[in-house]
Amino acid sequence: MTTSDTNFKTTAFTRREFLGAGLTLASAAATIPAFLERSAFGLPMPAPGCSSIPGTPEDHILVVIQLSGGNDGLNTVIPFGQAAYYKARTSIAIPQDKVLRLGGPGSDGIGLHPAMRGLKELHEDGLLAIVQGVGYPNPNRSHFKSMDIWHTADTSATGHGWLGRYIDAECCGYGKGESGTPEPQAAIAIGREAPLALQGAVAKPIAFENTDLFRWLGHDVHASLAEPYERITRRGAEAPAEAAAHGPNSNAAFLMRTALDAQVSSEQIRRAVAQRPLVQYPAGDLGRQLRMVAAMIRSGLRTRVYYVTMGGFDTHAGQGGENGRHAQLLGQFAGALRAFYSELKEQGDDGRVLTLSFSEFGRRVGQNASGGTDHGTAAPMFLAGPMVRPGLLGAYPSLTDLDEGDLKYTTDFRAVYGGVLSGWLGADPRKVLDVPVRPMTVVRKA
Repeated sequence: MTTSDTNFKTTAFTRREFLGAGLTLASAAATIPAFLERSAFGLPMPAPGCSSIPGTPEDHILVVIQLSGGNDGLNTVIPFGQAAYYKARTSIAIPQDKVLRLGGPGSDGIGLHPAMRGLKELHEDGLLAIVQGVGYPNPNRSHFKSMDIWHTADTSATGHGWLGRYIDAECCGYGKGESGTPEPQAAIAIGREAPLALQGAVAKPIAFENTDLFRWLGHDVHASLAEPYERITRRGAEAPAEAAAHGPNSNAAFLMRTALDAQVSSEQIRRAVAQRPLVQYPAGDLGRQLRMVAAMIRSGLRTRVYYVTMGGFDTHAGQGGENGRHAQLLGQFAGALRAFYSELKEQGDDGRVLTLSFSEFGRRVGQNASGGTDHGTAAPMFLAGPMVRPGLLGAYPSLTDLDEGDLKYTTDFRAVYGGVLSGWLGADPRKVLDVPVRPMTVVRKA
């Protein structure tokens, strides 16, 4: 590790160091971000503000990959041993001799799309779990409604996000009569908007598309804006005095806390992402996003959840079989995930990071007249990392016992969420999900 790499590591700040830096801790609540304030006063700080409870794995990270548009599960995890598959897909089915065969229990007649060699390698290394036939009761085929269902873990698609509720309880101190405190950096999303999944009653995740834009832009507008912003975020006496005059819960105090939270987060994240990756990532937006996530993990950011998104899976026409648009998407997904875990291993962080990928629904069993597939229901989920139960989990849906042309789900997606919450994040899924679904064991016992 180089000296420059070492400089990126997050270090603990002592009270003396803060005083030496000229920060007035007597008024810290008005200006210092919550996660820095706790560290300055020597209070427990397991993650950026994540409260410590017995049994909570404080160094565990979850990365979520959203495949937007409704990924065709049948041409992703392929039931090549079933004649019904080839009968339903006369021009887009993957030939048997092209399918990437999977070894292990229950894998007879099931394989991966030939473009997914990266996932095949993860599978061979024992780093991949494939959950088959994932869906929910009374499926909705609207992109927006179904995505909201997945994000909230609620079939009525109401309420806060499932990960937002987790962050509220574990990182923000929300619940049990407490109003909670927002915690910067507890969750980070790469994209224009923070996904609903990360939105909680208190949790407000950081979201950015490009780190060049994740900074204070007032300097670019006019030089006169620099001084007021610097005064709000950097001065240790004048700004707190202004806030104190209005009270610690005033709009002025909130503004100063928010401004410094944003300033500190921006500087840390932009420095982290500026690091050169340790491995080569494939071209494509998902590779770019996962490269940034790996850099932030490497830098020592103590973020619990990262969220990235890959679009383009709404393949109504010209989907293609072993070649074509869908094959390109699957190749990018598999290659990016493989590179991500290669870098995490180089960093020594692979054992800390569980990755979960999902899509809002699968596609119909039969292809349509345009050489594509229409909105369907059940589809596979992937989980990656050294901690997963590797191989095929759950049962592959029947291709002959259908619900008006659609697959009947065999695994409720909330059971997978429950397994991640209880097995990896150390949270009680009953309190976070509030549904009577038994958690699926997706993580190996330590």
